[in-house]
Amino acid sequence: MDLLTKEQWDFSSQCLEELVNSVTEQIVKALLELRGSTMGAQVDRLEHSLQTATRALRSGADEEMVVCALLHDIGDNLAPYNHGQVAAAILRPYVSPENAWMIENHEVFQGYYFNNFIGQDRNERDKFKEHPAFEQTIIFCDRWDQLSFDPNYDTLSISCFRPMLESIFSREPRL
Repeated sequence: MDLLTKEQWDFSSQCLEELVNSVTEQIVKALLELRGSTMGAQVDRLEHSLQTATRALRSGADEEMVVCALLHDIGDNLAPYNHGQVAAAILRPYVSPENAWMIENHEVFQGYYFNNFIGQDRNERDKFKEHPAFEQTIIFCDRWDQLSFDPNYDTLSISCFRPMLESIFSREPRL
């Protein structure tokens, strides 16, 4: 990079700006990649994500929370054992620290519903009791995430959430 000219740097900056301006489209593409992957559930990962966001929206959650609900499992295909960290990394520059933490750690909180079946402590989430987003993460998992595997649920389409994605990802990022 130390050999770059000003013109090359300006071109690189322009390319970065074009990429930033297409983030919503890239996110929609990544969500659509979840289609077909059921991981043993009755609905695929895309339907699960849409259901989670639909439930959040219908219960009165704010726009940021709805987008977090939509993207909470976006990293499933690339990082099945730490997909929350992937989703949080995408969201972190655009959402509150509490929401980013919630998405990053929702996997541990989801364990409450199944850890007893795999010989683990279902109350592992309790190690986070002092965190400001602890209760919020329990609510996220209990009311929206763990319920969103219903093949008969009246789920909203991805197009319903596009304006929210555009709103969140057009914010000035916190770097």
